[in-house]
Amino acid sequence: MRYGEVLRLLEALEINEKRRATGTRRFRTWLVCGFMPLQFCDFLEAHLNQALPDRTVCVETGIYGDLCGNLERALAGWPDAMALTIEWQDLDSRLGLRQLGGWGPELTEDILGNVSAVLGKIESLLAESGYRGGMALCPPTLPLPPFSHEPGWMAGPAELALSNEVSGFLARLSQLGFVHTASSRELDWISPLDQRFDLRSEIALGFPYTTAHAEVVSRLLATLIQAPAPKKGLITDLDDTVWRGILGEVGPGAVCWDLAGKALIHGIYQQFLAALVSRGVLIAVASKNDSALVQEAFAREDLILKSEYVFPREVGWGRKSEAVGRVLNAWNVGPESVVFVDDSPMELDEVRTSYPEMQTYLFTGHDPEAVYRLILDLQDKFGKKELLTEDRLRLASIRAAAQFGEHAVDLAAAGLSHDDFLARAEARLTIHMGSGSDTARAFELINKTNQFNINGRRLTTSEWQAHLEDPSRFVMVAAYQDKFGPLGIIAVLAGQCGSGQPSVSCWVMSCRAFSRRIEHQCLRVLFSQTGASEILIDYRATPRNQPVREFLASVGDLPSEGPLKVHQSVFLERCPPLFHTVITQ
Repeated sequence: MRYGEVLRLLEALEINEKRRATGTRRFRTWLVCGFMPLQFCDFLEAHLNQALPDRTVCVETGIYGDLCGNLERALAGWPDAMALTIEWQDLDSRLGLRQLGGWGPELTEDILGNVSAVLGKIESLLAESGYRGGMALCPPTLPLPPFSHEPGWMAGPAELALSNEVSGFLARLSQLGFVHTASSRELDWISPLDQRFDLRSEIALGFPYTTAHAEVVSRLLATLIQAPAPKKGLITDLDDTVWRGILGEVGPGAVCWDLAGKALIHGIYQQFLAALVSRGVLIAVASKNDSALVQEAFAREDLILKSEYVFPREVGWGRKSEAVGRVLNAWNVGPESVVFVDDSPMELDEVRTSYPEMQTYLFTGHDPEAVYRLILDLQDKFGKKELLTEDRLRLASIRAAAQFGEHAVDLAAAGLSHDDFLARAEARLTIHMGSGSDTARAFELINKTNQFNINGRRLTTSEWQAHLEDPSRFVMVAAYQDKFGPLGIIAVLAGQCGSGQPSVSCWVMSCRAFSRRIEHQCLRVLFSQTGASEILIDYRATPRNQPVREFLASVGDLPSEGPLKVHQSVFLERCPPLFHTVITQ
């Protein structure tokens, strides 16, 4: 499957039962629908439990046949998340089969008016609610009954008017920001139309879905509520992958990726990679090839994946896993955030052996359909709900980081210290205290950063909103740039300061910002802004946060358990020289 795992009902029940026994924090979710939820509720709970390993999901439901009333009750309860599923019978009972209300041309206008009124009420309830938790919405997925006079193969005015009402409603809700709608295109792909509706279950129980369709819709809703962190980078092979042909055999002028060369699927793959670059995804090459020939091929004007889009290009005759390792070092990211694409099963297996956390894909150029399915899967792995400024900066900042490192090496060879290098970097740190326009990037950093993360804690949308709205809590967001270029927002601290002694519950920093003493400057500013003599930091060791452990050990004495207390006097005594120009807002 392109996302998530297909569950059987028994598996879903077992997942839910085991999670309830763990005693982890509850994650309240309202399933808002007008039909009897039955196993749909169990599937949604199980998929959310899988997506939220440190929570116990509790799904609440409402009253049969009262969609708008159930939505009102859900909004009044202010849950952590909501899943709103609308079917035609929820908009007018005559568009269902369980309640007899009459069909015929004389009723069409009344049905259309009723549908419009119900959609308008739902829109008003959501727009006026002030709710900012996660909401997933699934529009109608079941077929319309034969309520109009046209034959089934013809879309008549009434059916088109209904579709238009729903489309406009969904477009307006998308502007609210917190409502995320399931893709009808995706549903058509993974749940065939003729396998969705269970007439027997609808008549007997008021539950209209087949078990398979209930599982698919619940999985999609759970993904909308708690999506996996998008991947950061893609490493690709070249020969018979980016282009058709072996570069060393046919030469740079003969490799192809177009219709004339019967290699269009390679061009489509290039086009997709170029689109990923525009969205902030890192693209690199790991290829067993001659570097001069690769450079010549990348100089071709008709290449869609331009040379400047790719960094780095690891080309040579060594092991692919070694080339992949050099890319990871250049990007300073973990293998779990990267995918690798190659046309050789042997190379894929060799990379998987060295990096089992990395997802690998086989490129089969002789099978265009398989490649297109690969592209669709990669779209899910790299897709984001929102593009941020930092996404556009990512490739430039990686190149800047490489220049930063190279310049540091050159100065060290000239006998200059790291302090000398930092003093010449012209670094500027812009720090914003309080909630504002930067919080979307801050939330993203908190939920995807691993290496410099004081405890590995992830926050849900509702928890983050509650933090922002609590006057006793603070958020510090730091953006960085130096003479090598901007890195954008690279550090976030969040915590509480209402009790007199500030405590930091979340502190993350992008790996791109390492070695610049930004963490020291952030802590210095926090002392200055709060006027505190000591700060509590909720540090917990994780398998990946060794960098933050080393930093905290340098400014305070790490306890065997519990939070770290950093004293200002000790910090100032141990703090190395800082050379940033600091701008606070």
